[in-house]
Amino acid sequence: MADSKTATPVISYDAFIFDLDGTLLDTADDLGAALNSVLVDHDQPQVSADIYRPAASNGAMALLEAGFGQQWHAHPKQGDLRQQLLNAYANNIATHSHCFSGITSLLIALEQKNIKWGIMTNKPGFLTTPLVSAITELKGAQAVISGDTLAVAKPSPLPLLHTANLLGVEPTRCLYIGDAQRDIVAAKAANMHSATALWGYIPSVADAIGWQADFNWYSPIDAFNHI
Repeated sequence: MADSKTATPVISYDAFIFDLDGTLLDTADDLGAALNSVLVDHDQPQVSADIYRPAASNGAMALLEAGFGQQWHAHPKQGDLRQQLLNAYANNIATHSHCFSGITSLLIALEQKNIKWGIMTNKPGFLTTPLVSAITELKGAQAVISGDTLAVAKPSPLPLLHTANLLGVEPTRCLYIGDAQRDIVAAKAANMHSATALWGYIPSVADAIGWQADFNWYSPIDAFNHI
C-alpha cells in the first residue's frame, strides 16, 4: 500500500545570507577571553564558557552583564567597560574563532551550485572586517554588511534588504540563517525565509523553535536540502 504521507515541498533559493557570530563562526572563546580580561582588571572572578557562550551573539553589553552579574545594572562605568572589552577583543579577534562544523562544506556547495551568499551581522564594521578577513573560508562572501553599515541594525529588515540588493537577488528568493530571535524577526519583516541555527548561541532549543522560523536546523548540513 502506498504511503499516505504528503512529502514537504523542497524549497531552493538564489541566495543564502548568514549571521556571523553563532551561525558561521564560533567566536565565543575570543569574546569570552576579552570579557575575562576585563573582569580580571576589575578584580572580578573570571567566568567559564557556560556563562559567556549564551551571551556571545548579543553584543558587548550582554557579555558584560553575564560577567558582572547583578552588579552590572548599577555599575557607574558601563560605557568605559564596554570600550575596554571591545579593545581587548579587537586585539585578539581571531585567536580561537573558527567556522562551525559543516559550514565549510555548505559554503563550498553553494559556490558549486552558483548560489550567491553573503553575511549580515550586527557586529560593528571595525570588528567585522578584520574577523572575516582572517577566516579563509569566508573570503568568498559576495556581500558583507555590518551592524553600522546603515543607520539601523537588526531587528530592522533594512540591512537584510540592503544585502539582498547588493547580491542582486529578490528578498523572496533569499534565505537568512541566524541564531538569535532578532534574526528571525528581521527576516520575516524583509519577506525572506529564515532558518534558526540551533548549533549557535541560542538560549535553548525550545526557545529557539518558538521564534517560528521557517526552518530549525541542528547542523549546517541540514541546509543541503535547499540548494
